[in-house]
Amino acid sequence: MGTKLCPKIILEGTRLTLKTEMAFALNEHERIVGPRKYRYHSPLISAEWCALTNVPWGRGLINFNPDEESRAMEAYRTWVRLFELLPYYSWIVDRFHLSTQVYQLAAHRKHYDFRWLEERLRPLGFHLVFSHRSPESFASAREERLKVSGNPAQYDDLDVFVREQDRLRGLVNESILPVLHLDISDNDVPAAVGRIADWMEETGGLRAP
Repeated sequence: MGTKLCPKIILEGTRLTLKTEMAFALNEHERIVGPRKYRYHSPLISAEWCALTNVPWGRGLINFNPDEESRAMEAYRTWVRLFELLPYYSWIVDRFHLSTQVYQLAAHRKHYDFRWLEERLRPLGFHLVFSHRSPESFASAREERLKVSGNPAQYDDLDVFVREQDRLRGLVNESILPVLHLDISDNDVPAAVGRIADWMEETGGLRAP
């Protein structure tokens, strides 16, 4: 029996860049988590969970209010400690600290320095995938999303996503984690997941350091 697969992937990007679709696909991809004869629940987590408020589309680790800062930072410390305690497992993360930085700077004019977080994630083998698309492709992505969205009003202004994507790109370029810039303008999730698998294999990210 060879060494086990335990990739650790953070998917970052603005809305409509198919991060969640890729996260689910990665979590069942044979080259990422190995062949499976039956389905089981491997970890797939997100800072986008609205777990701080008891309402739909409420607040979470990305869009917390200033008075919830201590809870949000403690949650981030808890997540990274859990990763350190359980290093030999696959972790797929759908939006995390960079999304928090972008939102908090835009909404509350406060910059959160997550260098401490990345310095703990890097030795564990975490890799960062930045999912982005061309500005003109957001419209077609919105049309597909509106077919299933329970909150369609959030997609009214596509310029918001274009600006957020530009801000995220700047943070991604400053990250100390290994980074893959992934263009999803063609909306081809299987091909994108294949590119991620290739990159993870090339960089040694499929197995623990």
